[in-house]
Amino acid sequence: MTAIAERTTDTASGTEEAPGSLSLDTLRGDDVAWDLFVESSGVASYPQLSAWATIKRDNGWRACRVVADGGSGPIGAQVLIHGLGPTPFGVGFAARGPVATRWDEPSVRAFTREVRRLTTRERLSHVTVDPEIEDPSVAAAFGAAGWRPAKTWIDPESTRILDLRRPEDELWGDLRSKWRQYVQKARRAGVVVVEGGVSDLEEFHAVLVETAERAGFAYRTLASYRRIFELFAATGRARLLIARLPDGSAGATLMLIRCGGRVVEPYGGMTPAGAAARANYLVKWEAIRSSREAGAWSYDMWGLVNPGIAQFKAGFGGREIHYVGAWDLVRLPPLRTAMHLARRFRRRLAGIRENGADAPTGTGSA
Repeated sequence: MTAIAERTTDTASGTEEAPGSLSLDTLRGDDVAWDLFVESSGVASYPQLSAWATIKRDNGWRACRVVADGGSGPIGAQVLIHGLGPTPFGVGFAARGPVATRWDEPSVRAFTREVRRLTTRERLSHVTVDPEIEDPSVAAAFGAAGWRPAKTWIDPESTRILDLRRPEDELWGDLRSKWRQYVQKARRAGVVVVEGGVSDLEEFHAVLVETAERAGFAYRTLASYRRIFELFAATGRARLLIARLPDGSAGATLMLIRCGGRVVEPYGGMTPAGAAARANYLVKWEAIRSSREAGAWSYDMWGLVNPGIAQFKAGFGGREIHYVGAWDLVRLPPLRTAMHLARRFRRRLAGIRENGADAPTGTGSA
């Protein structure tokens, strides 16, 4: 991966600086500077934005930014920390982190040293990362630095991404012929896609819950989705699309979150009536088309959790991506093992599939 910026050095003080003459300390403590760094990185991972830390604070997580420089520019992660019950210990999770100026072994080693200091200071059992990187050499660098493949994971390990830096007719041509027919069928049937707002979140949630319960996936409360939408929408980073059937009801929905030039569709659902009218095909195409129109350079379909969803998303074109997976830096191995066993037991007891934290975006972190 190419660097997004070069590291500079203040020759008077010897202080390493980040893009835009921002020190590493500034990246650790300034939300605006950090968000700019995340958005200008090669992957632009929205769970690394400061708004996500604010959202997770409601669930008892607190954020700590770990930033280092191995010689080729800043590398860092917003690590969410959660206490383990009445014990003095905790666990850390860097959802979709770290992000980096350049991915190389010195950067990974520098980042690892800082994470080790964090685990000692905060008495953490372990810290989990799951960077959105494909390069196997990055996985090798994590392994060489002392990280272990995680036994469980939260975010999707594979996805499908569309390059939006092409004319709309080329994107339309990438759809399978049957998919284009379904989009046109929905239009002829009177399905229309509209921009939703806060007042539409209850309807969005009802569709999502119906989808999740039908498919056997976990989902969040309405209050959680409201918090996510409001915080990201406040900075122009969230959209809610609703495919309305001729009777005015919601047939399919998608919540989109933008980070830099990248748009992600982490949440969505469809009703049986929406599926019959092919509303799910129309809402996804409109999400792709309008994201390109708004200047985004990439569209991430966020997860291929089962063969049916993978096939559906493949029909819209793009490239299938497989990330290097989640990695743990372990300080207390017995506690880490006990935590994973307890989590797996709870999920099996609840009948939740071990393939992600939220309902699938078939209409299309911690």
